[in-house]
Amino acid sequence: MRAMHTTQYLIVGGGMTADAACRGIRDFDPTGEITVVAEEPHAPYARPPLSKALWRGEDESTIWRGTADLEVGLRLGRTIIELDLEARRAIDDRGEIYAYERLLLATGGRPRRLAFGGDKITYFRTLDDYRYLRGLVNAEARFLVIGGGFIGSEIAAALAMNGRSVTMVFPEPGIGTRIFPAELSASVTDYYRAQGVEVFANTSVTAIEPEGEKVRVVTGDGRMVRADAVVAGLGIEPRVELAAGAGLPVDDGILVDDRGRVNGREREFAAGDVARFPEAALGGTRRVEHEDHAKSHGRRVGANMAGADEPYDHLPFFYSDLFDLGYEAVGELDSRLQMIIDWSEPSKKGTVYYLDGARRPRGALLWNVFGSVEGARDLIRAGDPAKRGALLERIG
Repeated sequence: MRAMHTTQYLIVGGGMTADAACRGIRDFDPTGEITVVAEEPHAPYARPPLSKALWRGEDESTIWRGTADLEVGLRLGRTIIELDLEARRAIDDRGEIYAYERLLLATGGRPRRLAFGGDKITYFRTLDDYRYLRGLVNAEARFLVIGGGFIGSEIAAALAMNGRSVTMVFPEPGIGTRIFPAELSASVTDYYRAQGVEVFANTSVTAIEPEGEKVRVVTGDGRMVRADAVVAGLGIEPRVELAAGAGLPVDDGILVDDRGRVNGREREFAAGDVARFPEAALGGTRRVEHEDHAKSHGRRVGANMAGADEPYDHLPFFYSDLFDLGYEAVGELDSRLQMIIDWSEPSKKGTVYYLDGARRPRGALLWNVFGSVEGARDLIRAGDPAKRGALLERIG
């Protein structure tokens, strides 16, 4: 006989989105039973410090979200493997059945992986990944980081700031090429080299071979690099298999409406990294993988599960710390878009505006500029064709 657990709200996934959803539910339902089923053995924690603050000396105790304090039942180290939407039941990998009234899929994403290298590569994403790398740093290891995007650039800086030898390899011409203007990408790449990071751009890793206790990494342009550990930051892909297997609509994410309801369903919801939602300010649909969205979308969708019935119209922002450099950004950042670039100090401080075909702002990169996210949001929401003077006046 399989064990049966009945709960009012079932949340599949145990990240920041799940924690935020619990808080949204509690905003409207102080007593309803909430059950969170999570694959990781840890209670929900903040993910950004894993590649930022913890490497600068912040204590690990600061990352915990305190989800259990909301009187939430946590089923940790478990995976939901099957959904029966008509019966409103879910089954985990230990055979336990969960009967629910409302379901939230907050399954997030999994790191994109290379076709080779196996367990010689750490695909950096979790607390256990951080603890593993921290142990290697303390053992004075040499690292090779694959990827020059968001995670690759952050973890390379974190390791180098802790005195370790770091090599970066990526196929783009510079760090952050996909979102930064070309001159800024080149400047950041030069800055990393000045900080002691060996940067191999315009190439890729083609093989990773064991060599005693170390590994030998081969690149497409014929280089061989020996390292104690290889770390990859290649982005994530949404974990939609559970939803797809249950017949829910997916297209690079689970398709939801502006309340977070899965399209065509009343009792099933999705939020955070895995959800493709209508974007009120930019039009169309988007899927966003950053902290601000995880918390804001999770909380709003959780509230809607409890009856709030409020649209999600937040325009998420994200941020990064790279050695002594830092930025905040809001909206859509894509270096293929038209841009208006305003430097108060070239490649050191200023704002980049990303425009659509009608020259309306779709995104803003605030490079070493802080406290202007709301002004950037106002510009994007206004949707007026961009004129340099008007942009500078509005952003403040």
